[in-house]
Amino acid sequence: MTTLTNWMSTDTMQSLGWALVHFLWQGTALAAIAAAAMAAFRKPAARYIIGIVALGLMLAAPVATFVFYSQLHANSTDFVKSSPLAAAAWPIARGNTAASGTTPRVPIRSLDALPWLVEIWLLGVALFSLRSAGGFLLLERERRTQSIAVKDWVLEICYELQDQLGTRRAVQYCESTFLQAPAVIGWFRPIVFLPATALTGLSEEQLRVVIAHELAHIQRFDAFVNVFQVCVETLLFYHPAVWWLNRRIRAEREHCCDETAVALCGNAIEYARALTLMEEWRSAPVFAMAANRGPLSERIRHLLGMNASGDGGRKLGFAGSVLFLCTALLAGNALFGLAYSRPTSYTGAGPIQRLVASVTPQPQPVRQAAATPAAKPTAAHNPQPAERPQPGEHPVSAQSYIDGMKSAGLNNLSADDLIALKIQGVTPEYVRAIHDLGFQPDADGLVGLKVQGVTPEYIKELRSLGFKPDVDEIIGMKVQGVTADYVQGLKAVGIQANGDEIVGLKVQGVTPEYVREMQAAGLKVDADDIVGLKVQGVTAAYVKGLRDQGLNPSTDDVIGMRVQGVTPEYIRDIRALGLNPSADEIVGMKVQGVTPEYVKALQSAGFKPDVDEVIGAKVQGITPDFIDAARKHGFQNLTIDKLIQLKHLGILDSKGDI
Repeated sequence: MTTLTNWMSTDTMQSLGWALVHFLWQGTALAAIAAAAMAAFRKPAARYIIGIVALGLMLAAPVATFVFYSQLHANSTDFVKSSPLAAAAWPIARGNTAASGTTPRVPIRSLDALPWLVEIWLLGVALFSLRSAGGFLLLERERRTQSIAVKDWVLEICYELQDQLGTRRAVQYCESTFLQAPAVIGWFRPIVFLPATALTGLSEEQLRVVIAHELAHIQRFDAFVNVFQVCVETLLFYHPAVWWLNRRIRAEREHCCDETAVALCGNAIEYARALTLMEEWRSAPVFAMAANRGPLSERIRHLLGMNASGDGGRKLGFAGSVLFLCTALLAGNALFGLAYSRPTSYTGAGPIQRLVASVTPQPQPVRQAAATPAAKPTAAHNPQPAERPQPGEHPVSAQSYIDGMKSAGLNNLSADDLIALKIQGVTPEYVRAIHDLGFQPDADGLVGLKVQGVTPEYIKELRSLGFKPDVDEIIGMKVQGVTADYVQGLKAVGIQANGDEIVGLKVQGVTPEYVREMQAAGLKVDADDIVGLKVQGVTAAYVKGLRDQGLNPSTDDVIGMRVQGVTPEYIRDIRALGLNPSADEIVGMKVQGVTPEYVKALQSAGFKPDVDEVIGAKVQGITPDFIDAARKHGFQNLTIDKLIQLKHLGILDSKGDI
């Protein structure tokens, strides 16, 4: 025995070792369940909660397993019946002795490798603990020594955003010299650090949304969750599923805060640009809540409403989760058998073993039965033990289930297929009903249909509406809750969609009422158009506001303006300055960052630009300062085109880049 485990008793060391080993399959199973559950939800907040719950279960699983094995070492045969936590964490084999009907002892097998495994785990926990402690101490030291108060105008923005968000906690705002991206540090008294790169490299609009992102972290108490994640990573560092789940939690957390920031400040495009800039500054400790944390491309796609994964990807992810879950359960069953030395009289089995036995031919047990008055022995009849089923035994043998599957057309099924079909309650009658509808799904397809609660009646309803879906489309429609009433409601408002389009409409929350609102607002929409409008959050009031400004936009125009953050107020202010842009020109002006103030500045300098000249001037970087510099050099009778040529040729560069 090596030195690190000398202080442990042998029973404690073995219990801890088996708990660590069993977490290999337990962690995989929990990660598979979490992945499947996350794939079923579109909202980052829901996926975030699922991730946190799964991470908590990952921490609880080895603890419950350790308690269970510790009790077994104490030879408490009634432990499973009295401890629901341990019974849920790990199955216990049960067997009946012929004489007394009591549960026999099942001694735990000791493996020579367990002490080494425990030592390696202790060493890993120590190293990761030092890493975490060092990171926290370094962060605290840098906070005290390398931060200064922010400027008054920045502080005013921070307080304004904090009031809008409704955050009542005491928050301190500092300018940082040791961070290159905005971040939140601290738990009970959080501090928002704004590095000089952010204060000088971001526009005021971009800075506002970035600060709102950090305040969202504070409002959600994300720093406390992050500490919990670090603790779980430290204790269960050896399992890749823990690191994968933590990455997903952090990514979903950033999506949640991004949504809050955009909802508060209302400019997803500028925020996406800010994230792109900050990606180049990526430098923030793992213990800080940084605005540039998380995959850039994924966050930008989510901000712009382009992050919805295809049905194929979701189905593939679900299938992979089921595969990993089944593999983990089989591995757990194998480890359970390895952990115990069964006595020769042991006849019990774990849940997975009993399931396999239910689909595998087994010899029927014969039991001696005492003679009763109804069966008196005679000279011609020698009393023999009567065959009768044991209490609780199923009269239908496993062979009949296999034969039933074969008679329904499922041949050459593997043991895994039979187990999966039996678990989900797929019967020969269900298989025949599906076949009668013209489908020939394999075992995986049948399991998928049954898991989602697809019935033959549901398929008939879809066909009565004119659909001819395949198995995957049926599963997708059932997962999203597509009903006959929903489809009929869409048809009533003129939306003729195929199976995939119906699923997309349902996923985005499109209702017949929403379609009517868009049609009443003057838009002609099909299935793709209505999904685009819903994704971008277009409302009837928004369309009416555009029309009130004299526009008659098409559906594509409305979506484009919404994506670029064009508001009726923006159009009104631009037109008040004498410009009359079309829908496309308005989008172009917004994309280039043309503001009413910029147009006023050009007009104040004596110019009367049209829409194209305003956009060209903005693209070329023509500013009021540049105009003043040109006039100071004696240039007279300047036009916008001449200013653009001066800027393009760099004629004034000798005086510095204006």
